[in-house]
Amino acid sequence: MGDDAGKVQVDLAPESRRYEIHVDDKPAGYVGYHRYGDEIAFLHTEVNSDFEGMGLGSKLARHVLDDAAEHDMKVLPYCPFISGWIGKHPEYTELVPEERRPQFHL
Repeated sequence: MGDDAGKVQVDLAPESRRYEIHVDDKPAGYVGYHRYGDEIAFLHTEVNSDFEGMGLGSKLARHVLDDAAEHDMKVLPYCPFISGWIGKHPEYTELVPEERRPQFHL
């Protein structure tokens, strides 16, 4: 995905309730989530300090939101990073139920 980052892969780890990102097979970060019915709440995003500045948070955000869209899930971005990322990429705002958008400043 980027020459700086090496081989980047995002995997769903349902047993841990998170999406995990790896760089060259090394754990680099994750987005924690909770799923209920047709809703997915993103709770926390973390990128390990060794991998900061490589755009991995953005790669994670795009991946989890694209995955939610692909599975017709409604997104509740409790994680400030995910909410802020949606704010900068308004094409993803429609994933958040309209009546809930003010709660997430969207």
